[in-house]
Amino acid sequence: MGNRQNKESSTDLTPQHIAVLKANTKLNEEEIHKWHAKFIRDSPNGKLDKKTYAFDTFDANHDGTIDFDEFLLTVAVTSGGDLSNRLDIAFDMYDISNDGLLTESEITKVITAMYDLVGETDRSGDRDPHKRATEIIAKLDINHDKKLNKLEFVAG
Repeated sequence: MGNRQNKESSTDLTPQHIAVLKANTKLNEEEIHKWHAKFIRDSPNGKLDKKTYAFDTFDANHDGTIDFDEFLLTVAVTSGGDLSNRLDIAFDMYDISNDGLLTESEITKVITAMYDLVGETDRSGDRDPHKRATEIIAKLDINHDKKLNKLEFVAG
C-alpha cells in the first residue's frame, strides 16, 4: 500500500490511484477527493506519523507512517457497506502478526488506536483497552484457545 517507489509524490492522487481506492473502498471519486483534501490538510507531506495518528494497526506496510491508501481503507472498514465484507477486511487489518489469529495484545492495540482516533482519554475501569480485549476474547472465543480466528471474529 504505502510502498510505491515510483509514485511522483505522496500527496498526488492519480486516476489509477482513484480507481484502486474506488475498487477497495466502495467510495465514489468525489468522496475520495474530499477525504484526500482533508488528509492533505492535516498531513501536507502525505503521511501521518505515529505522533499524529497512533495506528500501528493500520500501518499495513509497517513503515512507521500511514499513507492515504492505508488511511482511506481504514475509513472504509469503519463506514457503510456489506458488514461481512467489512468484518473480513477489519480482521485482516487487526491481525498484525498475519497468523490468522487475533490475540489479546492485537485487540488491545486496536482498541487503543480507536481511542486515539476519537480522542478518548479515559482508559480506566471498563474503558481499559486490555480489559476490553480480554472481555471480547472471552465472549467470542468458541474454541477456548484465548485467540480469535476469522470465523469467531465474524460470527461474534
